This record gives sequence, C-alpha cells and structure tokens, in this order.
Amino acid sequence: MTTKIRIAFVRRGYSRSGGAEAYLKRLADGVVKAGHEVQLMTTNEWPKDQWPFGSIRRLGATTVIGFADELEQIRPQLKCDVLFSLERVWSCDVYRAGDGVHRAWLARRRKFEIPLKQFVRGASRKHRDLLQLEESLFEKRKAVRVIAASQMVMSEITDLYRYPADKVDLVRNGVPLERFRFDPELREKSRAEFNLKQDQIALLFAGSGWERKGLLFAIEGLALCKNRKMRLLVAGRGDAKGYKTTRLRFWREDPVRFLGEVADLVPVYAAADMFILPTIYDPFSNACLEALASGLPVITTRSNGFSEIIQDRKHGSIVDHAANLIGLRDAIQFWSDSSRREAARQANIERASQFDISKNVARTLEILTRVAV
Repeated sequence: MTTKIRIAFVRRGYSRSGGAEAYLKRLADGVVKAGHEVQLMTTNEWPKDQWPFGSIRRLGATTVIGFADELEQIRPQLKCDVLFSLERVWSCDVYRAGDGVHRAWLARRRKFEIPLKQFVRGASRKHRDLLQLEESLFEKRKAVRVIAASQMVMSEITDLYRYPADKVDLVRNGVPLERFRFDPELREKSRAEFNLKQDQIALLFAGSGWERKGLLFAIEGLALCKNRKMRLLVAGRGDAKGYKTTRLRFWREDPVRFLGEVADLVPVYAAADMFILPTIYDPFSNACLEALASGLPVITTRSNGFSEIIQDRKHGSIVDHAANLIGLRDAIQFWSDSSRREAARQANIERASQFDISKNVARTLEILTRVAV
C-alpha cells in the first residue's frame, strides 16, 4: 500500500500560457489521483479555478525576495511532509529547477547584448535577488534535493555551484500525449480558421519571454528563406511592435501573425507544419515536447535541454546557437519538404511516447516520497 504524503507546492505568480503553470497543474492532477494530498503556496495572481486539486495559500509579497521571506516565516506552520518548490526560495525539501540556472542564463545572454545593456542588467535588483536565492539553494545546500529536466541544467548546477551531483535527479518533462495526437480533421479545420492556403507552409513559435526564446532569430531565419509561401504564427505574450524586421519589407503580405496568449495550443499545433524555437536558453521547453507529440519537426538550439532527446534531421533540427541565422534558414528549408515532414511525423510521435506525463509524475513522486520519509 502506498504511503499517503502531504505535499506543499510553491509557485509565485501565474501566466495563462506559462509552461511551468501547465506542468504544475498536470503534476498536481497526477499526484492527487495517486492518492496524495496537495496544497499550493502562491500569490494573488493564481486564479482559484485553475487549482482544483487542494487548498491555496496566498502570500502577499510582491517581490521575489519578499515572497521567499514570507514563505520562510510561515514554513513552520505548514502541515506538509515535503515542501516542493518550483520557485527560487531560501530553502525547501525538493527544488525543481524548471526555470534553469539564472547565473547560466545571464552568462549566455551577455553574448547577445551590447555592453550598455549588460551594465544595466548587472545593476538590476531583480537579478541580484534571484542570484542570492539561487546561491542559498545550491551553494549553501538549502535545497535537500534538486530535480532537473535536462543534463544541461544538471551540469550547470554542479559546475557553477558545486552542488553534490548525487543529490540531483534527472526527471524529463512530460505531457498528456492523448491531447496532442495528430488529427487530420482538426488540421483541416484549424488551417481554415488561420486562413492558411493549402500550399502555404506554417511555422509555429510559442512561448512568452520572446527575447530569451529567440523570436527575433526565428523571424530573421524565415526572412532569409525568401519563400513567399511561408507564414510564422506567434503564440504567447509580448510586444509585437518590437519584432518588425526590415528583411520582410519586400513581402506583399506580412508573413508573421501574432496570436496573443493562447490557452489551448492544440489547434495551433494542428495547423502548423513545423515548430521553431531558436532559444538563447531554455532548461527543457514544454512547448517543444508538445509539438513533438503532435508530430511536428522541431527546430531549436543546443541551448534548449529538449535538444538532448531528439536526433538532428530525424525529429527536427538542432542549431548550434540562436544567432546562427544561416543554420536556421537551412533548417527551415530542409523541413519545407512535405515528404520529409510526413516521414518525421511517426518518428516524432514515437519519440514523444516516452515522455508521457504519467512517467514524470511517477518518478517525481518516488523522489518526494523518499524525501518525506
């Protein structure tokens, strides 16, 4: 008989299209169905109807440090067997590094920024606070155990902070595969709704934090293809005004369509022909895994932990870095061949079948149960 445990999840803030929020809800659903009890420690942004799994305790702090301070103060009052944080805090039983390693992200980002922007970022209190919390979890060992979704993040934690490797568990992301199963009828309907003609090739970019996820590079790579039949669908929160490129000035029709935040991406995956995320840094993109499960070839970078689970030119394309525009152009052109996309669909669905959310839940519960004992 499975021992029932009480788990307090921690996640500050809420985004309707956020990958972390989607993952946490899927995890909580699986944990509750397995017979365990959960509660959520969050802020006022998290809608009550988006947490039907247990109680919610809302903290009033508006800053990352304030949230961590308040959690530390009330922690002795929490009736839980394990505090499982998906947020950088001062201390916890298990920390899931779903947002990656902030020190590593800042280092990668510097390569794409002018010196003045680097200076401004270096003076930012938010970044100093995140680094301080990260040091508490890793350098000061205030996280009893850590879960990472990719080998890339595992290496960053152990290399940058000397956190013990034997206390880091690799648990790949998971998605509910049935939701993303390829449906020819849905594809036809969705393409009609997006006004996509039969001969047009639709690329999909999905995610918030467009600078980090490389939207500008996706647009530039598309422009280099000089193929008037291509369209780029952009799903997620951001300011479209900052993403107009002169490379597209000769196109009769703007090939980039901004869809805004999309709560259900299934119809958009169905309409698309390929998925592109030339990210500067991503621990392991959930959107890429969803696209893979939908049968789409995925074009991404080696700076995405997701790239560890696919083969180049079989499941998609892996470009060395986000600013490699020639590499992005070549990848887009490679997957513009409909016969290649058709051949990849089954291979992608088979590869994604190894990452059902049920496997993630089972492995995560195994770790939480061990820590709770």
